[in-house]
Amino acid sequence: MTYHPYHIEGTSRKSRWLITCDHARNTVPPDLGGSLGLSEADMERHIAFDPGAMGVSLALGAALGAPVLLSNFSRLVIDPNRGEDDPTLLMKLYDGSVIPGNRHANAAERERRLEAYYRPYHAAYEKLAAAHDDIAIVAVHSFTRQLRGRPTRPWHVGVLHAWDARLSNPLISALEAEPDLTVGRNEPYPGHLPGDAIDRHGLKHGRNNTLIELRNDLIDTPQSQEHWGQRLAPLLEQALRQVPE
Repeated sequence: MTYHPYHIEGTSRKSRWLITCDHARNTVPPDLGGSLGLSEADMERHIAFDPGAMGVSLALGAALGAPVLLSNFSRLVIDPNRGEDDPTLLMKLYDGSVIPGNRHANAAERERRLEAYYRPYHAAYEKLAAAHDDIAIVAVHSFTRQLRGRPTRPWHVGVLHAWDARLSNPLISALEAEPDLTVGRNEPYPGHLPGDAIDRHGLKHGRNNTLIELRNDLIDTPQSQEHWGQRLAPLLEQALRQVPE
């Protein structure tokens, strides 16, 4: 089977939404031997991908009638949600785990991975984002409840944004109105890294955007992923209606 660094679900869907999942899979491409030398248990952890995020993205895309862009390489191969000059683009140590396959990756190997995986993903992203003048980008991610040696994170869901919070602000309000949710603004991470995917395809073009972080133990089954996709869709539609024209 021919390897592709990304997959697009719902290419014929016509709504103004675009759903992206930068860390959809823990795939290590065949030309890297299919492995980075980590254990299977480590490759199933949040260090390798965003568990549950792909299923939520697919359910959300179906509910909104939107195309869904999914990466097909582990964030440990090269991270599509970092700028090309970001020092964390190619990680050699992550949450206590050394990445053997990255230990000796030099500048030439970094450039090769950019060209083979990262840049094709972003080329597809830009084509999809440019399909509508009024596009609204929703990036779906997941986070682990507790990093090694760190406090437990209290949030069920976080909404991340930079200076353009036109879509994020009403979405946060809608989520906060849900009685069973603890919602974080720019939690568990800061909402902007220069050159990250939303910066590159949303902020720099003035496109509506938001990034949703779901705690991964809440989306660890196909049923819970479908549930969250269906739950988020009407809240996003409500939020978009409140964005000034």
